[in-house]
Amino acid sequence: MILITGAAGFIGSNIVADLEEACIGPVAVCDWFEDSDKWRNLAKRDITEFIPPNEIFDWLRGRTDITGIVHMGAISATTERNVDLLVERNITMTVKLWDWCANAEVPFIYASSAATYGALEKDLVDSQKPEDLAALRPLNGYGWSKNATDKILMRRVANGEKCPPQWAGLKFFNVYGPNEYHKGSMMSVVAKFFEPVRTGEIVRLFKSDRTGIADGQQMRDFVYVKDCTAAIIWLLRNPSVSGLFNIGTGNARSFDDLVRAIGLALSIPVKIEYIDMPENLKGRYQYFTQAEMTKLRKSGFEAPFHSLEAGVRDYVNSYLNTEDCYR
Repeated sequence: MILITGAAGFIGSNIVADLEEACIGPVAVCDWFEDSDKWRNLAKRDITEFIPPNEIFDWLRGRTDITGIVHMGAISATTERNVDLLVERNITMTVKLWDWCANAEVPFIYASSAATYGALEKDLVDSQKPEDLAALRPLNGYGWSKNATDKILMRRVANGEKCPPQWAGLKFFNVYGPNEYHKGSMMSVVAKFFEPVRTGEIVRLFKSDRTGIADGQQMRDFVYVKDCTAAIIWLLRNPSVSGLFNIGTGNARSFDDLVRAIGLALSIPVKIEYIDMPENLKGRYQYFTQAEMTKLRKSGFEAPFHSLEAGVRDYVNSYLNTEDCYR
């Protein structure tokens, strides 16, 4: 049995879908549902068991049938101000699950984040050396909590302490795709801009306040969620591979490109207006992020990533522009 935490969330629910399509399982899911529509992310899935997060270690006690844990559960809002909650849910929970997997000799895959890189705009290399992780300066509590977790776990690896038989920490870049609708303001810009583009409204992008960079040409490594989950399925099928890995396309694209990709998928023209950068973002806004993907590729992962146009086209035509947008 494979346990997926954060399974009703964005990436987690897509992992569950991929496991089902690959006939890997059975699958148990762990998440909070509360009064949101997150249940819709799993409505089409065949789930063996549902576990509330506060009962996970009672549920795990004494079990010998767990063949892998994929830990996506976390507070992912970059605006979260309750640091104690970030410590409890993002750091402590991950470390405790790592320890359980080490003792039970079960593979463990967990979500780190590209937010650990902070304001860096080049050399985003997925080093797992403790000294390199210690040099990173995340810009928010979420990024700090993920880097703090990486530092704890990678120090154990470096010190030769007991680890899960396979482990992988995944630094996701700017992920977009189906089942992100519950995230509100934290949804991808593809999801946010889809409706304005579809209805012919003006899409507003920030002007550039940096010399040599045109308006709308701020760039991100936008990665389709199906590519992220393909990497996770590959890792589960290759238990000899461990490491801290970037998960992005390795090819930065502009916000202007992204909006035009939505219009291309819908076969309609787009209207873009460039607005002034808010004062609180001037001098702090990142203009370029791009994952260095050499490490994962050298580990043997050869599957191609969707181009921005191909990923947006699949997202728009298979989900956003249909009656049922859930995977």
